[in-house]
Amino acid sequence: MKKKITLKQIARELDVSISTVSKALSGSKEISEDTTQKIQAFAKLYNYKPNNIALSLKNRKTKTIGILIPEIVHHFFSTVIRGIEKVANRRGYNVIVGLSNESFTKEIINMELLANGSIDGFILSISKETLLKQDYHHFNATISQGIPIVMFDRVVNEVACDKVIVDDFNGALKAVNKLIENGCKNIALLTTMDYVSVGRLRTQGYLKALENHKIFANSDLILKIDDSLNVENHIEILETEIHNFLKINPTIDGIFAVNELYAVTAMKVARKLGYKIPDDIQVIGFTDGVLSKHATPSLTTVSQHGEKIGEQSANLLIDRLEANDIENDKYFIEDDSKADYIKMVIETEIIERESTK
Repeated sequence: MKKKITLKQIARELDVSISTVSKALSGSKEISEDTTQKIQAFAKLYNYKPNNIALSLKNRKTKTIGILIPEIVHHFFSTVIRGIEKVANRRGYNVIVGLSNESFTKEIINMELLANGSIDGFILSISKETLLKQDYHHFNATISQGIPIVMFDRVVNEVACDKVIVDDFNGALKAVNKLIENGCKNIALLTTMDYVSVGRLRTQGYLKALENHKIFANSDLILKIDDSLNVENHIEILETEIHNFLKINPTIDGIFAVNELYAVTAMKVARKLGYKIPDDIQVIGFTDGVLSKHATPSLTTVSQHGEKIGEQSANLLIDRLEANDIENDKYFIEDDSKADYIKMVIETEIIERESTK
């Protein structure tokens, strides 16, 4: 009997990417017929069957939910997990957590491992590399095998499933409105590259607030930070970028940052440059985490309500799973529009602290 091998080993043996192997095994038209036949023949030779156990999940429930997140140290994701666990445990489910580390390849591997019969469905937030590649075949393949998915925070329209998102646009709008109402005239934006949807939406909220108050949107006051590196491990690079940004824009009197780390780092750099907060510069961040509460001064922030997002995500997934049992395989339908997928928007609120007047 031939030894079973993994998705990763097939890719290495045939000198192709894991994505190519995954697509070929799922019959994707993106892969040439010759390559598909070669990969499928190799997989058959070594008795590899992608998620073959998962195909029977509709008849054999594990009462376990798979959670896939981009990073574990981020306070927001830890609060989401807490919310998921609270609901899952109350409704008789266990959870398994997988970590993509913002990697497309690790995301695929983790889904492959968790979807081998160990879980009934996924709750996940998409990795940055997947968003950059815009390759979502592994999500669609998982759903087609009868394993439902609920996406939260980072979501895409290309995948038909239930979604739970933060109201990023209006959260940013409210934050910048507050800075304007507090007297700020030259408000800077610290944001991510546009391929991450949450950063893009928060940027749009910033611009809309300026427009509503007839304030010119000066592109010189927008700093787009390359987050391809984990800036928590490269904090000096982040500090240098913000230092140079503040030095060439001395009129800045307000800062809106699309995440907590950028906001706290901006306050640290501003203080080193001799600015008083909030007297000279007022700062608002996004995500009400540990850094916000313990920064000096403490940070005014937009709360994302991570625990509530987790609770709603878990309820949506479990409702789908239990409806699937009753409604004769609800997920095995060709027309996604018939599934009545839900997109739930969680409202934000401003938590006022010492970094604003």
